[in-house]
Amino acid sequence: MHPTLQAGAPRPPHPAPPAPGPGGPGWGAPGAVPQHGPAPQRPTAPQHGPASQHPTAPQHPSPHHSAPAPHRADLTGHVPLPPVSAPLAPPVEYGGGTGAATLAVLLIGPAGAGKTTVARHWAQRRRVPTAHISLDDVREWVCSGFADPQSGWNEHSEAQYRLARRTCGFAARNFLANGISCIVDDAVFPDRPVVGLGGWKRHVGPGLLPVVLLPGLEIVLERNAERSGNRRLSDEEVAAIHGRMAGWYGSGLPIIDNSTYDVETTARVLDDVLARAIASPPAW
Repeated sequence: MHPTLQAGAPRPPHPAPPAPGPGGPGWGAPGAVPQHGPAPQRPTAPQHGPASQHPTAPQHPSPHHSAPAPHRADLTGHVPLPPVSAPLAPPVEYGGGTGAATLAVLLIGPAGAGKTTVARHWAQRRRVPTAHISLDDVREWVCSGFADPQSGWNEHSEAQYRLARRTCGFAARNFLANGISCIVDDAVFPDRPVVGLGGWKRHVGPGLLPVVLLPGLEIVLERNAERSGNRRLSDEEVAAIHGRMAGWYGSGLPIIDNSTYDVETTARVLDDVLARAIASPPAW
């Protein structure tokens, strides 16, 4: 008999387990993950008489034995993946470069710089699992009510941009938690460090490696002219964006002028730049 209960008295209800977070396991903030230590070793509770074995009596765990603690990774977005038994890269591989390092990369550049194409090409050629996350693609997940940048930048487009950036950051953290590198591309402006680069650092993490892709104005105008739909901007807007991007010079971030490079060459240069950034991370 429990030492604090009288004979025949009903047992108090067992406390219900805490409810999961708003999105289930893996959605909570890292700081909210509970710390679990090993259960203390105590003597086994004495065996009670036949009354404790009544078939209709509710079964309760012994107060001296804690339930198994949930694995911490279950609350951080970790999904067990099978080991990679063979190289994933196609026949054309890079040199030493970034090798098998798990990286989080932010590829910055104006409209028409080739960010999305280069980022995807680089991710496809790596020797280890690597994901490509395009902020423009995520923004266009909004179908009805999409804030089209061709209509001008306003509070609606700003809000949808911030939401898309947070979504990309959440995806990047989960890829990284599972050992998968990621490269995100976005037109981040140097004159808005808190909103742009600082926002990415908050959402992805301090290990983020930013690289600027900045070809000449005539190149981005030519590439923009080949676009269609929401991705094509006016020449005036492209020129204005390109002019603002010039502020990255002198920022300390690595800058690649791919005016005369094809996609393959630009991806190789990017890999070399990232290898140097791993050895000596830029201050930003």
